[in-house]
Amino acid sequence: MTVTLRPIRRTVGVLTATCCMLALSACAGSSDDDSASGTTGDTAAVQAEGTFPQTVPTKFGDVTIDEQPTTVVALGWGDAETALSLGVQPVGASDWLDFGGDGVGPWMEGAYDTSPEIISTLEPEYEEIAALEPDLILDVRSSGDQDRYDKLSAIATTVGVPDGADSYLTPRAEQVQMIATALGRPDAGETITQGYDDMVAGIREEHPEWADKTAATVALSSTGWGAYIRGSERYDTLLDLGFQENTTLADEEVGDTGFSVKLSDETLSKADSDLVVAFAVGTTPEDVDSNSAWQRLSATKDGHSFAMPRDISSAYSLGSPSAIEFAMKKLVPLLEEHTNS
Repeated sequence: MTVTLRPIRRTVGVLTATCCMLALSACAGSSDDDSASGTTGDTAAVQAEGTFPQTVPTKFGDVTIDEQPTTVVALGWGDAETALSLGVQPVGASDWLDFGGDGVGPWMEGAYDTSPEIISTLEPEYEEIAALEPDLILDVRSSGDQDRYDKLSAIATTVGVPDGADSYLTPRAEQVQMIATALGRPDAGETITQGYDDMVAGIREEHPEWADKTAATVALSSTGWGAYIRGSERYDTLLDLGFQENTTLADEEVGDTGFSVKLSDETLSKADSDLVVAFAVGTTPEDVDSNSAWQRLSATKDGHSFAMPRDISSAYSLGSPSAIEFAMKKLVPLLEEHTNS
């Protein structure tokens, strides 16, 4: 079983024409230089296959890929969708958000020609991975656990987390670039990241008023409340859109996860901001709405808070190139509604 390097038809929710063009050019593997030189489809095919060798710096040392991978397993949070956006179909992948089926969100429905073997997330089945005979394993946004990495790298060349990115803290842009480089397509990775930058820049330009507003993102789980901090994409994405950091939360002690602080019904008020967005983790948006501490927030009383709907939450949290475009298309109207009231 092999992967095919080719453009993918994606469900793209872009907010600017510039972002759309960048995302599509990244998947097609074209460039301005190709257009100028009048290259043929044969050259484009060579570009789609990638250029090698490539070296990817990781927490575990530099990883060199000498030639085109033909059998890829993608295990990290969002790694499989990122590979798909770069034209590669993993033969094995982890379904972190329990989408079912091929393990991808509805924004990438039909991206696979052949369904991948679904591998467990926190405790992957190493024997099943080995049976796929991969020549490259992507574990770019994961726990960063040494034992996990050792077991995976004993099976095949493995690209793990970058330095300082344990506990799933690999930044979106770095995840894209590491995977693109490992697949021999670093330029395509840069194009995808530029597409995201252009998208959020366009949104900021349309909403300069957000630069004067503080924002917080919180989560209600079965164990209570928590708040995401800078370094978590659930928070950083709002900052990318121009919102300002809640300085009270920034001064709180960071929890074991490295990307959140623990709150309670009594201390949730520390998250009060001009905008408060809640994620339901193992709970429901309705649980958030009915929570008494949530109802006591000034932001809630003023109509400046909301619980993220499930479809947006999944896309926003996964953060892959296609997922974040899908999320932004639906999220921006909600942000407008709850900051203009």
